[in-house]
Amino acid sequence: MVGYEHRYAAMYFGSNSKDKGKMNQAIDILFTNALVLTMDEKLTQFSPGAVAVRGDQIAAVGPEEELKKQFKAKETFDCGGRILMPGLVNAHTHVPMTLLRGLADDLRLDVWLMGYMMPVERKFVSPEFVRLGTALACAEQIRSGVTTFNDMYYFEADVAQAASEAGLRAVCGQTVMKFPAPDADAYEDSFAMARDFIEKWKDHPLIVPAIAPHAPYTTTPEILHSSAELAMEFDVPLHIHISETGLEVENMRRDNGMPVVPYVKKQGLLEAKVIAAHCVHIDPGEMRTLKHAGAGVAHNPSSNMKLASGFAPVQKMLETGLNVGIGTDGPASNNDLDMFEEVRLASFIAKTISNDPTVLPAQTALTMATRLGAQALHIGHLTGSIEAGKRADLIVVDVSAAHNSPQYRRDPNNAYAQIVYSGKSTDVSDVMVNGKWLMRAHKLLTLDEESLVKEAGAIAKKIDAFLIEREQSVLSKLIALGGSMEEESFEVQVKLKITEPDRVVQALKRPEIEITAFKHYRQFDNYFFFEEDSQGSLRIREDDLVNEKNETLNVRSRLTLIGQKSEESWDGMCCSPAAASWRPPHRPCAFIENTSSRRKSWRSKKTACAGTSDIKIRNSS
Repeated sequence: MVGYEHRYAAMYFGSNSKDKGKMNQAIDILFTNALVLTMDEKLTQFSPGAVAVRGDQIAAVGPEEELKKQFKAKETFDCGGRILMPGLVNAHTHVPMTLLRGLADDLRLDVWLMGYMMPVERKFVSPEFVRLGTALACAEQIRSGVTTFNDMYYFEADVAQAASEAGLRAVCGQTVMKFPAPDADAYEDSFAMARDFIEKWKDHPLIVPAIAPHAPYTTTPEILHSSAELAMEFDVPLHIHISETGLEVENMRRDNGMPVVPYVKKQGLLEAKVIAAHCVHIDPGEMRTLKHAGAGVAHNPSSNMKLASGFAPVQKMLETGLNVGIGTDGPASNNDLDMFEEVRLASFIAKTISNDPTVLPAQTALTMATRLGAQALHIGHLTGSIEAGKRADLIVVDVSAAHNSPQYRRDPNNAYAQIVYSGKSTDVSDVMVNGKWLMRAHKLLTLDEESLVKEAGAIAKKIDAFLIEREQSVLSKLIALGGSMEEESFEVQVKLKITEPDRVVQALKRPEIEITAFKHYRQFDNYFFFEEDSQGSLRIREDDLVNEKNETLNVRSRLTLIGQKSEESWDGMCCSPAAASWRPPHRPCAFIENTSSRRKSWRSKKTACAGTSDIKIRNSS
């Protein structure tokens, strides 16, 4: 058998420039004495290998002796037999949420999101918050060998600023939603911010700006279509959550008669360079659709497990030919940014759900975290592998520690197995991005980690105080109800007192009025009142939909928190504030019961509503 070192010393990739083959070419840094894992399409290795860096680019990679002869370096970095490989690519995250890490855990996704994350974000997220959270995340990611991350959050220009100052490469997606956000009161504002952000940051050496419509269920067809048009106008990526939970897919089928991927395709979204996060619940047909559209996928194993979202069909996606990267998701739902952990889990989960230990081997998992991840982000021409002409995004990994000893080298795949199955983020000793050092011998060079940790602690104390006060409110407790679901509704009511409702009903039966739709509800209301007026009141309403034969067709229940009464009148008109509604799991007893019967009719020319009400007030038992 040919020896390992001899077999790989015969391989050589040099500079593609006209200077290839010339001796004593000037370069900035020559990495030597390394086991080089290029992570290129052939998974080429060199041992002992070397990498030449000129400026921000890789000038050459190959056997150490060959490169020593060809290049004259200002600095030689002796890797000491450690592994030299491309930096890891975190394919999906929300980095400012480092400041929300540990805020609320072990909760259902809707309770976690609506009850804690979004209220805190509305209160605290600002440009300063985002910059601090991003800087803290950059420190964590550099230490764990991440050189590129793909982000989606608010105030994304500040994420970009903090990331570039730290020296990391990033795809930064400005969030767009149909709801008010911390950085925008309306969709139009977020869209304008996205355009401005893309215009200012396009062609930056480290930052790739993007637009990020949050998800199909938090946007509208108009938002998805406009986002795709903006992404195509500037030729930038579009980052979106796709099919993260089974409920999302179920709702999409119910409301639109199709799965999520066909829905977004219908809106023109797949015309853009899409980065689809999660894709936990997609079928083979949807995989082929994404493949044909050139979309990339970001797999997030820890987050999907922690939030019980399910297991993504990663092996099937890879077999389909999709570029699938690996991400950490946000540090509030993981709760760290450790890509070594994610790569290991990605491999283990694929083996478990397939009941096949040969599925997603170590070399494939590590490829997903490097070259495939970069391709999924549509920046594979820039980074993800050690090849001449690509950016010098490199990490040095020490595999000699007790937890990774001994080392076997008879099979070249042993090196990948060491990193994936027994490697740890703390094994990363040195990090370079775009030809510049960000960490040397475990020491961060672009960030003051101690100061960042101290500032984050001060923010946590403020958020704690806010939540302690907030958790005394009825609204917060409602959100935490098991089985409840928040809904939004908008309505304008014009009410007139009808002294003779029967006359109105008879008028609707006139031959010149065509009835095109008819609904008749019986409503049963129960009210809770609290000692403190500031808590408002609760209404539990049961709507019984009945037909013309007075038969019940459907029953629905809603729980509504009504704020303090605040009405104003203008020339006989009355305006009241809106209430927030939830569907409850159970119907409690009440203090006031209100029973009414409402009939609604729609006609082709005019609209009218007639109803009768029979109100009963009683004391609760």
